[in-house]
Amino acid sequence: MQIFDDEFADEFEFDVLDATKLIPEEQVPIRPIGRMVLNRTVDNFFAETEQVAFCTANVVPGIDFTNDPLLQGRNFSYLDTQVKRLGGPNFSHLPINAPKCPMAHFQQDGHMAFTNPSGRVNYEPNSWTSSQAGPREDPDGGFRTTVRSESGQTRRVRAASFADHYSQARQFYASQTPIEQAHIADAFAFELSKVEREDIRMRMVANLRNVDELLAATVAAGLGVVDLPDPSVAASVPVDLPVSTALSMLANPAATFSGRKLGVLVTDGTDAKLLSGILKAAKKAGAVVELVAPTISGITATDGTLQPVHGQVDGTPSVLFDAVAVIPGEQGAVDLSTHAPALDFLRDAHAHCKFIALGPEAGELLRAAGLTDLVDDGYVALDAKPATTTSFIATCADLRFWDREPTVNWRQAVAATL
Repeated sequence: MQIFDDEFADEFEFDVLDATKLIPEEQVPIRPIGRMVLNRTVDNFFAETEQVAFCTANVVPGIDFTNDPLLQGRNFSYLDTQVKRLGGPNFSHLPINAPKCPMAHFQQDGHMAFTNPSGRVNYEPNSWTSSQAGPREDPDGGFRTTVRSESGQTRRVRAASFADHYSQARQFYASQTPIEQAHIADAFAFELSKVEREDIRMRMVANLRNVDELLAATVAAGLGVVDLPDPSVAASVPVDLPVSTALSMLANPAATFSGRKLGVLVTDGTDAKLLSGILKAAKKAGAVVELVAPTISGITATDGTLQPVHGQVDGTPSVLFDAVAVIPGEQGAVDLSTHAPALDFLRDAHAHCKFIALGPEAGELLRAAGLTDLVDDGYVALDAKPATTTSFIATCADLRFWDREPTVNWRQAVAATL
């Protein structure tokens, strides 16, 4: 958690109750206050996960509520939400929600929904209905943040910093590594490609120009936009905030493969000694290994042992793993070279810049996948010597071979020309 006092809140650049803002870790360091252990799945998904009812208004003694508008909204709306979502006021009797001590209350009987909203949207503002349709904002009577002044009087005003919609977005983007910035642009282009109307897509690009010009240009190029729209008029002029490396995932790597998952593509005739070496090295590093094969019935290794597998290659793609190893038997490699899911297993791992280990017989599969001439330093050759498997697992601690991405991500090539 980040813990601070009123003095810091008064001096911070933004209103600390603005849920769209964050506090850089350089200003308020993260402080561990406890440990939550998730060590099992629920016994019954519907009875527990689907019917659990949380309410922010239920607090233990010693905790009070801030003027955070999101929290205040949830405090009065969650009870109503649970009553409707779970069918009546008696949701607190469900085992997942029931108190552990006897409790008596007046919640009883149920109620029905009499009307349902019609049309495509029921939010405001929107671009799909006329100005007279749907719910409208009410600047005079609608809810606004309540701020308590030094005199103790409560005023219905919103801090001016609430109008700054871009400064922290700019700080977040600037704090990312080039790879992460490229991924952000990819994500925007992907999501906006699903938007039917051009004017809405252009409005988003106009917003992005207030964050970063290269980001906006890269997203526009991904959408096929030649002429950038003018930047959106900002309610508050954005400013450049200090870069925070704590906001970048790649700048703060875990430096370990522990807890990660390795997918190993195997067939009948897989080298038993090599497979054993991979399993031992991964276990020592704290990684999880799953064997993927042409069928779920298992494979027979070179030592004659039947090795159970975790998934059939048709339904266990490489996107499920942090790194992959391809160690088929000689005939197995030939068979898989005409099997589309196996070729996709390898191609997708390459396209997602994953580290790929290749056994001695993997060359045929590599050729069939069209990757022979694309092998780079993210590929590791394996043999039965323990040193090669140990080295591969250690290499996987970097999680991705990002030097490959410019060759598989066309938007990065486009961005380089902008």
